[in-house]
Amino acid sequence: MKTALKLELEEAKLMIEAAKEKSAEINVFETIAIVDDGGSVIVLERMNGARITGPEIAIAKAYTAAGHKRSTHLFNKEPNGPALPGNEAFGIQHMLNGKFAVFVGGFPIVVNGEVVGGIGISGGNGEQDTAVGTAALKALQSYLEKDGYEVVTEADIKK
Repeated sequence: MKTALKLELEEAKLMIEAAKEKSAEINVFETIAIVDDGGSVIVLERMNGARITGPEIAIAKAYTAAGHKRSTHLFNKEPNGPALPGNEAFGIQHMLNGKFAVFVGGFPIVVNGEVVGGIGISGGNGEQDTAVGTAALKALQSYLEKDGYEVVTEADIKK
């Protein structure tokens, strides 16, 4: 049996607030989704002015990042991204009918080496979504470091 870390509402809300602060700082309207390690939504927030398509896209990015334990943009990163034509997972985004995203904006939430959930950001360009997502991860790191937890905060995450 294994003892597992669980992402809870308090941490998810903290991440949402940090993401919104970064979004406001860079002047972009985002939708932010936080899911647990099973891909279920803990918190979803669409900022005023954000696109109406944002919630579904953000959830798909968070779900993919948590489920596949990697940042979503790594699926299409040259030269070995598994979803690129000719590579082992080409077409994978068609398998889960709208729930699988292979473009920038989804990041696994990794605490002490364990994937405890995912965050999905939708509304900006790739650089903006990445800035918002990594700001949320850094906020979680700052919050948990007092208790001795380590959080991965870079954009290219693969577990």
